[in-house]
Amino acid sequence: MERALLVVALVAVAVLAAFVLRRRATPDAPTRGTAWTVPAQLDRRDFASPESPWLVVVFTSATCDTCRGVVDKAGPLASAAVAVQEVELQHEPGLHERYGIDAVPTLVLADGDGVVRASHVGPVSASELWSTLAAVRDADEGTAG
Repeated sequence: MERALLVVALVAVAVLAAFVLRRRATPDAPTRGTAWTVPAQLDRRDFASPESPWLVVVFTSATCDTCRGVVDKAGPLASAAVAVQEVELQHEPGLHERYGIDAVPTLVLADGDGVVRASHVGPVSASELWSTLAAVRDADEGTAG
């Protein structure tokens, strides 16, 4: 009799453990099968300083907490050769739609012809931005000579 109670107790503990483990195991969050949309070409006339050799555009939304940090980090890139512009969804939804922006923040770096030479989707550090700009400009100088 004691042996039967022990077996029943062990089975009950095993069933309870299996139940708890199954409840703890949650399915992975769904993931997107493709990368976020980043435009390959910009019409420089859609943005400030179309004559500037380089353009940094940060597509943002007023409801995005991360966006403000990316805009703040992109700002210091501005110079005579680099125009920096924020395009907020609530103020310029047409540009977000035109360029297929489906995630914010999306930062694009375009050359004087509007060809997007680099991009970042999501948060980015200031050092990443500076090194991206330097790499693209260096590559451009290497092909110009």
